Amino acid sequence: MLRARSGQILKYIAAEYIARAVPVPSQVIADEANLGVSPATIRNEMAYLEGEGYLVRPHTSAGCIPSDKGYRYYVESIEDARLPWEDQRMISHTFHQVEREVETWVSLTASLLARLVQNVAVVSLPKAADCQLKHLELIALHDSRALAIAVLEGAKIKQQLVNFNEDVTQPTLSGVSNKLNAAYDGLTRKQIAAKKIELSALEKQAADHLIEIMKAEDSHEYEDPYLEGWHFMLNQPEFARSDRMHDLMELVEHRSLLKAIVPAGLSQPGVHVVIGKENNNPAIQTCSVVVCQYGLPREATGTIAVVGPTRMPYPRTIPTVFYLSSVLSLLVAGLYRRETRDESTPA
Repeated sequence: MLRARSGQILKYIAAEYIARAVPVPSQVIADEANLGVSPATIRNEMAYLEGEGYLVRPHTSAGCIPSDKGYRYYVESIEDARLPWEDQRMISHTFHQVEREVETWVSLTASLLARLVQNVAVVSLPKAADCQLKHLELIALHDSRALAIAVLEGAKIKQQLVNFNEDVTQPTLSGVSNKLNAAYDGLTRKQIAAKKIELSALEKQAADHLIEIMKAEDSHEYEDPYLEGWHFMLNQPEFARSDRMHDLMELVEHRSLLKAIVPAGLSQPGVHVVIGKENNNPAIQTCSVVVCQYGLPREATGTIAVVGPTRMPYPRTIPTVFYLSSVLSLLVAGLYRRETRDESTPA
C-alpha cells in the first residue's frame, strides 16, 4: 500500500505522461503539481516509487514514466468516471438516425468509439451461446435442388444449398418448412436433434440440413470483429517502431486479434482493463486493452474493446466503453424482445 504522498505523485506522473508522452522530471512536479513539498522530497518519493516498481526511467538523466504496475495503481484510483453528457446525447442521437440492424449498430459503435478515445476500437457482433431457430424457409430451385434459409435468434440469416434425394416443388417445400417451423421454433440444434416427431424422408433430410447450418454457426467462437481507428494508433509515438505495429497487424491478418484481447474473466460484468504484460499474448504486451461484454448474458453477447498504448487516457476510455456497451445491450435486448438489467459498473 502506497503512502498518500507517493500515490499523489504517481497519479500526477501517470496523468502527465498520458497527456504529453514525455518522461516527467521532478522539477515539473515541483513547479506544477502544487503538492506543497520541496523538490528534494519529490525526488526521494520518485526514487522510492522507482525502487518499488511503479516507475521506470527510460534514460539515466530523463524523468520517469509509469510501469505496468504504476498504470495499474493509476487505473484503480480512478473514481466516478463518467462520459460527459454532451457525448451521451451525441451517441443517442446518432443511433436514432440509423437502421435497426445489428451490423449497422456494431459498425457505428466501432466508428464512434475510435473517434471518442483516439485509439483502435474492436467490436464483435452479438453471438448466442447456442443459436436458436426463429424461422426456416425452403426455396425450390431446380429439380432436387433448393435453398435453405435459416433465420436465427438475433436476426442472423444463414443460407445453404440443399440437394434432396428426390425432385421437389415449392408447394411441397413450403409444407415442409411450415411443419419444421411449428415443431422447432425457438429451439437449439441440440434440442432439435433430441426432439422426437414423426418426419417423412424429405422432412428428415431438411431437418438434418437445418441442424448442419446451426452447428456451423455455433462453431464460430470468434467472428471477425469491426475494427476502426488504426490511424489514431499509428500517430502514437509508441508505435513509431514498425515491429510493434507488425505484431498487431499479424493478429489481424490471422483473424486472431479478438481472441488475443479477450481476458479469461470477461463473462464477469463491468469494464476490464488489461495493462501491458498482464496480457497473455506477447504481441499485445506493449498495449493496454479496455474491454467489456455487452448483450444478454447466457443468451447473446458480443465484445467491445479499445486497444492502444499503455499510455492510454483511461479516465476517458473506461466510461466510453461502458456507455457504448450499455447502449448495445439495450439494443440487443430490444431485438430479442426482452428487458435487460443494468447490473454492470465500470471498474
